[in-house]
Amino acid sequence: MATIEDVRRIALEFPRVIERVDGHNRGPCWRTNAGMLAWERPPRRHDLEQLAALGREWPEGVVIGIHVEGEQAKAAAIETRPDVFFTIPHFDGYPAVLTRLDTIDEQLLREMITDAWLLRVPRTVAKAWLDEHGLTE
Repeated sequence: MATIEDVRRIALEFPRVIERVDGHNRGPCWRTNAGMLAWERPPRRHDLEQLAALGREWPEGVVIGIHVEGEQAKAAAIETRPDVFFTIPHFDGYPAVLTRLDTIDEQLLREMITDAWLLRVPRTVAKAWLDEHGLTE
């Protein structure tokens, strides 16, 4: 089980990441100049109405959005770990998965945030970080 503090700690380990609280999301988000990589995402009234119409409910606990590479990556995450990842109609066509912090372990959370960060920094910054950590793209 991860917490919002785990998200904060992991996200802020990366170069060029800042934390902001933005009025649209009403909670903390972690971003680079290129956009958000993770953000707290509570349900909105419209989300709950749409889910109810689909016979679904918003899960208990803290939910964060995590930027992903695209619809294929989003679908793969949800299919592989439906207990952790989900989406809602508001996110149709948007490259992000909603993530239940009470069901994700820290290693998977770190992998998802790392992938999101790699998508949100210049290629030279990503390559330098990967080289520094002995990783390949």
